[in-house]
Amino acid sequence: MSEYHFENLFYGASPKIRAYAKELRKTMTKCERILWNELRNRKLSDCKFRRQHPIDIFIADFYCHKKRLVIEVDGEIHKRQKEYDIGRDAEMNDYGITVLRFKNEEVERELNKVLEKIREVCESL
Repeated sequence: MSEYHFENLFYGASPKIRAYAKELRKTMTKCERILWNELRNRKLSDCKFRRQHPIDIFIADFYCHKKRLVIEVDGEIHKRQKEYDIGRDAEMNDYGITVLRFKNEEVERELNKVLEKIREVCESL
């Protein structure tokens, strides 16, 4: 992988952030694991998703570089950090990245709807 592609893929994420993302891959939440099982190996619209992917100072739950799409699975903590998430999404948007957010409950109870929404967005980008 060329140095340019490597930096472009991670948007300048530091080695510390990349190492932390690697650790997070080992401790994914139940809902992240459910969704990852459906996204991995180009199962959805032939999009290659990466899990716990570093982007600048952030770590996205799932990221497709070709489509510049981040998917976030929001648990309980996100109810208390809405303003942080809005700012984080705005910074991702500044990189030209689209952010989709789903609640844990949606992934658990309405997985087919979640996958259909992701498919629609992937095909529109």
